[in-house]
Amino acid sequence: MDEALLRSLTPSVLAILGRRGADFAAAEDAVQEALLEALRVWPDHRPRDPKGWLVTVAWRKFLDAARAETARRRREERVEEEPAPGPAPAVDDTLQLYFLCAHPSLTPSSAVALTLRAVGGLTTRQIARAYLVPEATMAQRISRAKRTVAGVRLDRPGDVATVLRVLYLVFNEGYSGDVDLAAEAIRLTRQLAVAVDHPEAAGLLALMLLHHARRAARTAPDGSLVPLAEQDRGRWDAGLIAEGIGILRAALARDRLGEFQAQAAIAALHADAPTVEETDWVQIVEWYDELVRLTDSPVVRLNRAVAVGEADGPRAGLAALAALEDSSRSASDRGHPMPRHAAVAAYLHERDGDLATAARLYAEAAGKAPNLAERDHLTRQAARLNARRHR
Repeated sequence: MDEALLRSLTPSVLAILGRRGADFAAAEDAVQEALLEALRVWPDHRPRDPKGWLVTVAWRKFLDAARAETARRRREERVEEEPAPGPAPAVDDTLQLYFLCAHPSLTPSSAVALTLRAVGGLTTRQIARAYLVPEATMAQRISRAKRTVAGVRLDRPGDVATVLRVLYLVFNEGYSGDVDLAAEAIRLTRQLAVAVDHPEAAGLLALMLLHHARRAARTAPDGSLVPLAEQDRGRWDAGLIAEGIGILRAALARDRLGEFQAQAAIAALHADAPTVEETDWVQIVEWYDELVRLTDSPVVRLNRAVAVGEADGPRAGLAALAALEDSSRSASDRGHPMPRHAAVAAYLHERDGDLATAARLYAEAAGKAPNLAERDHLTRQAARLNARRHR
């Protein structure tokens, strides 16, 4: 069974049902039932026209559901005549579905789940496994999302920036279970980059490829995190790096810079360096300056402080960190809201030779870590420095 084929056909089949009069929620349920039917039937009897088969079966599923509900009798009359089976029209409505799934009324988690279901063609069970939540929990999340967008038409223009943000969220979920969400996000972003003439779509694709190229080197055999500076660069995927850099160059040549292109440029500079010592930190700082101009994000300023510390020394990095604190902390604030702030401060203090402060900050950062792997890494860093101090 070619699951990739089913996933690629799902958006078009869903949109065809929408044009025939089905609302989004009912059409999406019918398409999912058709996909399950294909998984059962196709191994023994694969149709000559897979898309036409899916359209026919999904439409019948929709009609069956419509006829079963007396409250929908008016719509049943409108769709009573079933179109004759035949080749499905070669119209790609994937882009409209992207925009629908990134509707501003949806929460980020709901938008991601709906995108994976409607555009990615994943089943509720697959999405639940990827997120490590019960299938019933994910089913409720998807049902709420579908109810939210039930009355939204597919012919409304959408916001590309919102779609890109949702895809970036999917990518950052990484992978677990039987669904590789990072790879799925790359697949969907490739579709979007072809569908829209937008340099930031290319920028996001380049960013994903450059980050994904380092995936094999990010963890040790025992599952522990390996920082960028300690990674075996021979394990980086040279093919993905070359592809990402090529896509990025073409996007930058259009002179319509956006934040994903700038992030990809930073990732490309890391990928270009044969060793960590040969990293062009001065140019990385310049790209972070561009990112600050584009986003004015505290997270970007935090990452910039690390780059400044590498380019100009740890004291300069600490000064940049202090400037960030001054600009973001009010008189009543205590502590810093960004989870990685303590980890960055610890790293810079260690490079400056203040091991006691660095160890304390590493331990503090471990307590705020968003996941177990990062917490274990930071705890080990604190223990390493404490051991050095007491030798």
